[in-house]
Amino acid sequence: MQINAEIKSEGEFGVNKRSLIAGVLSVCLMLAMLPAAFAVEQGEANITPQTTMKELRENPSIKGSGYYTYCREMLPIESLYWQNKTLAQYAKPELVEDCAQAMNLVVENYNNGVQVTWQIYTPEEIEANPSLGGAQLFYYPASTPGGKYALVVPGNGNGVTSEMEEGGSAAYQLHEMGYTVFVLRYRSFLAASDNAPLQDLGRAVQLITENADKFQVQSENYALVCFSAGGQLGGLFANREIGYGNYPVPKPGVLLLSYPFVDFTYGKLAYHVLIDPGTREWRYYMTSLAEAVTDDYPPVYFWYGKDDQVLALMGFEKQGPALEQALETHEVPHKVTVYNHAPHSIGTGRGTDAEGWVKDAVAFWEEQAG
Repeated sequence: MQINAEIKSEGEFGVNKRSLIAGVLSVCLMLAMLPAAFAVEQGEANITPQTTMKELRENPSIKGSGYYTYCREMLPIESLYWQNKTLAQYAKPELVEDCAQAMNLVVENYNNGVQVTWQIYTPEEIEANPSLGGAQLFYYPASTPGGKYALVVPGNGNGVTSEMEEGGSAAYQLHEMGYTVFVLRYRSFLAASDNAPLQDLGRAVQLITENADKFQVQSENYALVCFSAGGQLGGLFANREIGYGNYPVPKPGVLLLSYPFVDFTYGKLAYHVLIDPGTREWRYYMTSLAEAVTDDYPPVYFWYGKDDQVLALMGFEKQGPALEQALETHEVPHKVTVYNHAPHSIGTGRGTDAEGWVKDAVAFWEEQAG
């Protein structure tokens, strides 16, 4: 009986051992399946000018990256109108090819584990003022780290910033030339009170400067690549007293401006009434960029077209010509090109007289950087 009991005990041990092994194997199998179960869905880098806005925005990698693609919609309901329109119908023809490639680059970066979207303000600041959540940087890292960076400041026509069109198209071409590029989304229109756009630009440069090692860029000799109303912002920031001197950041290495607003002229009163009613304090739109130029101002490259109807409405003589005169007066290194055919808001300007301006601007940047 004792022998049988021992045999029974050993048999029970064998069964328990087999159960234990089976349980361990089951757990291992479940753990092996976890990455697949929780894997981040990735989209394909197959965006073309014929991609609809709905398809672009539902691309898992565009969604996951957080890149803001609502460059024309002032109201959320407007997205219903655009959702079945193609990118070619949404974006200007002069920049749509570069814009599509920029979105493909966003997809590739996201799929490779790059954090594309960076909040400019802290969670605590955003909690206290939710409008700060709309100030963001979109990051395009260079293939080779350690170089200079460009910060693109798009225009804000229709009350919304053009981070996908002007921003994306310029970012793509600059990236293809070997640079790390950031595109700024800043507060605009009714959210632009209390000099918000200028503050957003300052905090963006501060974020990059403080995290230069993380972004793998040089903090000095950076380029501000600005469009339209973004040109006035970048130009004011390049003034020590008004701009960069109020933040612990280096002076911009160069300004590369496309069809910049130099003076808001007739829009000053409207801006004041709409976004800063009642205040008598200084606001960024009150100052002409030409007035902000000083003897220690950074080198400036800018261009615009003779057929730019937007600048014409703002008073042509107060725009490019006024800036050029100020740069000459203060002996600031500069280069200006006036094209016969280069309308407003054309970004990289393919198919116009301005096509190729990015390469010309970069050559100026490198020459000034030494």
